[in-house]
Amino acid sequence: MAPLTNKRILLGVTGGIAAYKSADLVRRLQDAGAEVRVAMTRAATEFITPLTMQALSGKPVHLDLLDTEAEAAMGHIELARWADLVVIAPASADFIAKLAHGQADDLLTATCLATAAPVAVAPAMNQGMWAKASTCENIATLESRGFAMLGVGEGSQACGDIGPGRMQEPLTIVAAVEALFKTGKLAGRKVVITAGPTREALDPVRFLSNHSSGKMGYALAEAAAEAGAETLLISGPTNLPAPERVRLISVTSARDMLAAALEAADGCDLFIGCAAVADYRPGSEEPLKIKKSDDILTLTLVKNPDIVATVAGLPHRPFTVGFAAETHDLEAHASRKLAEKKLDAIIANDVSRSDIGFNSEDNQVLLITDDTREALPLLGKGQLARVLIEKLSTRLDERRRASP
Repeated sequence: MAPLTNKRILLGVTGGIAAYKSADLVRRLQDAGAEVRVAMTRAATEFITPLTMQALSGKPVHLDLLDTEAEAAMGHIELARWADLVVIAPASADFIAKLAHGQADDLLTATCLATAAPVAVAPAMNQGMWAKASTCENIATLESRGFAMLGVGEGSQACGDIGPGRMQEPLTIVAAVEALFKTGKLAGRKVVITAGPTREALDPVRFLSNHSSGKMGYALAEAAAEAGAETLLISGPTNLPAPERVRLISVTSARDMLAAALEAADGCDLFIGCAAVADYRPGSEEPLKIKKSDDILTLTLVKNPDIVATVAGLPHRPFTVGFAAETHDLEAHASRKLAEKKLDAIIANDVSRSDIGFNSEDNQVLLITDDTREALPLLGKGQLARVLIEKLSTRLDERRRASP
């Protein structure tokens, strides 16, 4: 699997002769597995056409902050939510100054200001501009705020000068982008995540299940692997490929998932129960297909084991996190589950909403512990997974420090 598979990258192109390299960068990012969308400043269109970038990316290019049609479909806020990473390449001295001062007077600056995703900046300018104290101060400001600075190359420039200020080559930028997704926050840790639905057989052709796609759990597994964890994903039936560097165990029923979870929990540091486990199963599985005969068919259902509560009750339990998929009274129901199941944290989301419910690409959750309540914003599931892994790894470190 390519290193940037499933990553959503917004490439911002600003005005400068190095914009010609951005066309190659789109292809290089795609070759690494990324889904790429492009936003351009008006100055950038003087150096390379939006049509070129659209042809290469396969997506419409975003240009105007106040474009009514764009705002109705993929406006700057939606674009900010979509991206797992924003890469500005080339980033002119003028654009860097705007970023440092929090300006939002065009689509690209507004998107950078609105996004919760990390922003990586590949500067490109004349060597004199690069050396100016104001530019150095702006770069330092961005670095202090968590922007990733990708550095500059050195050599001959379009103006005839020789020195630092050239935009890095596309392959160098791709390598830096790949590294940005590897945080190391869970290095040396073992993480087990359950995902997807379970299926409870009625007969050889029918089963009880739910609408879970598994996307959130798979995104969490990918984020845990990026953070350096030895990651094991226990998944019910889905149509998703196994994330890179993740060991996948495929199961079908809740009892299958419980058995796999108990075996995997041995030596586990962090257990995240993200699967939508069927609460009940048929009292018996018919060996032959149930034929349609009577107008009413009565089923006897038996409660399934509670997987995350069972793991939380182990003598040497891992840091245990549950999910609460609710349709109403989100915080109340989630808080009750946190206490009853003796969890360390619970992540609650409202599955009654079509934009963040089952099968959606986005999610919005409430992260609850014994002493905290944190509402996270609407994000793409990949981006949200990285935020959650960051926060859970911090809680895990706090518990380790507090242990005697």
